[in-house]
Amino acid sequence: MVAHLCCSVDAGYFLKKLQELYPDEKIIGYFYDPNIHPYSEFKLRSLDTERICKKLGIEYIEGDYDYEGWLKAVKGLENEPEKGARCSVCFDFSLEDTARFAKKIGDTKITTSLLMSPMKSHEQLQAISRVVKKKYDIDFLIVDFRKKGGTQKQQEFAKETKMYRQNYCGCIYGITAQKQEQEIITELMSPYPFTILPNSIEERLATYTKRLSLEKQNIDYEIVKENFLNYRLLKSVVKRKDKIIPHYTLFYSHLERKVRGRIDKIIDFVGYFNRMQIIFIDIDRVNAALFPDRDYRSVADIYKNPLKIEEEIDIRNQITHSSHNLSPIIIVDELFKESVEVEIESKIFMDKFDKILLKKDFDV
Repeated sequence: MVAHLCCSVDAGYFLKKLQELYPDEKIIGYFYDPNIHPYSEFKLRSLDTERICKKLGIEYIEGDYDYEGWLKAVKGLENEPEKGARCSVCFDFSLEDTARFAKKIGDTKITTSLLMSPMKSHEQLQAISRVVKKKYDIDFLIVDFRKKGGTQKQQEFAKETKMYRQNYCGCIYGITAQKQEQEIITELMSPYPFTILPNSIEERLATYTKRLSLEKQNIDYEIVKENFLNYRLLKSVVKRKDKIIPHYTLFYSHLERKVRGRIDKIIDFVGYFNRMQIIFIDIDRVNAALFPDRDYRSVADIYKNPLKIEEEIDIRNQITHSSHNLSPIIIVDELFKESVEVEIESKIFMDKFDKILLKKDFDV
């Protein structure tokens, strides 16, 4: 049979129970979730679902990421609540594709790990299963492994196997509703120039990819969560009269309001603004701070070859001698003495991230 899979947490225990219930069936795991946004989250969930399939000895296939097709399918249902009409269309979109895939490979039965999720409606899934079964002339297996403590066992299995635990259902409309009280929805922010931001989906993808490498080498590890002070830059403008000055604003730069002033001191190639503790540095100072790893010629080069966040924090520490300094630090091609207007919008907020500890780190 073909088992449609939506994420590792729902798939893992569900597949394990399917194997117990149908020991003579060859089960093919088919990951199809084009509703997941952004694409990096889709890849992260697919990565972890493939991992659990391999642990269970189940063949794994990743379906296409037809995000545009999904958007067209749910058009007009953007404001529907969880378990509403949009979810029904979404289920139908994925399960019809699963049925087409099964028919293509000559299989006659399908099911879905959506049945395992406590966040999904069995009634909706049963109704859709009847439509899919009739439309594609295929058996649709409806099972309920949530009963008799199944949901608790599912969570225990996820913890035991160190699965990735996503913190939203998947779609852009769902996350907007689920996290509307948050100032910053980090999952929806990818900067230009592209760099991996702390606790971004891209950082999680790198973490869980590293985990696969450790497992291949049989290296013991644990994944723990740690709190930290996160940051997102929303806007940065440095303007001389009506002309924008090319610049790059470092991580943790924070300014309460727009301000006009000038550099009135230059000490050790660092320019100190006469207002709001703003600091300017030029390209040569950046290269000196990161020597010999970087050799930028201009601010434009930074946008072509972005700094890593660790490098930005290193530069900040070298200049301010403090890891808690929030003064704006702005990179320009050359230091100047003319009056300029500076505007920075940013958010600083408490957050938590997944961290890998190797066995040597936690042995006592």
